Amino acid sequence: MERGKTTTIKLILGLQNITSGTVSINGKDIEKDFTKAIRKVGAIIENPDLYMYLSGYENLKLVANMYEEVSKQRIEEVVKLVRLEKRIKDKVSKYSLGMRQRLGVAQAILHKPNLLILDEPTNGLDPEGIKELRELLKDLAKKEKMAIFISSHNLAEIETLCNKVCIIQNGEVIETTDLKKVKQEVKTHYQIEVDSIEKVKQCIQEELEIKNETQFVIQMKKEQVPQIVKKLVESNIKVYEIHEKQMSLEDVFLKKTGGNQID
Repeated sequence: MERGKTTTIKLILGLQNITSGTVSINGKDIEKDFTKAIRKVGAIIENPDLYMYLSGYENLKLVANMYEEVSKQRIEEVVKLVRLEKRIKDKVSKYSLGMRQRLGVAQAILHKPNLLILDEPTNGLDPEGIKELRELLKDLAKKEKMAIFISSHNLAEIETLCNKVCIIQNGEVIETTDLKKVKQEVKTHYQIEVDSIEKVKQCIQEELEIKNETQFVIQMKKEQVPQIVKKLVESNIKVYEIHEKQMSLEDVFLKKTGGNQID
């Protein structure tokens, strides 16, 4: 059985049997009290379920009928939230992929959930669609006061959206922490430009990542920077530039997993 992101989400939502451990949402056990646990949850697994030859508005009305208290006013409110006011009466078959994804989000939040779960929400979207979805999710978290749980292999995109991260490797959770904290745990990298890499190799014993004939990257603490610069200057090496390389989430992931593929 695959034990990656999608499987984890299916377990959380009660779509797959749990063989060990428990899932609790809003204090309710997903197995013992499924109805109450799932009541304030919205989700899109893989792709949103849409009727292509109905309008966006008709799709929302169908989903609204599944809930007890979704008013016409709430539907209109959600349409504005996902920025589909101008196209909501058009058939979904005429929507772009990004618009369909936003309509899917609209369906998932009609009942005012406090948790929205999305599985690979940016898959297949062009840069404009990704940007629109990113802005939408940030708005929802703020305006609807909703927690958003996203699974993705696109680490650069996750980094722009999330403040907490969970890394899964071979079906095992190896890190669950604040995004800023996990990045700070990895030593800082500095890229330095000099006149000669060959001279640097002779005077610095620390491990270096050679970028080209005049630039190298070294891992060290901020307090060590003056010492390294002094050592270079004393060795008659001209230092033209030094700057901190910000660690990306992808860099952190590779450090944490030893370079293995993300689940």
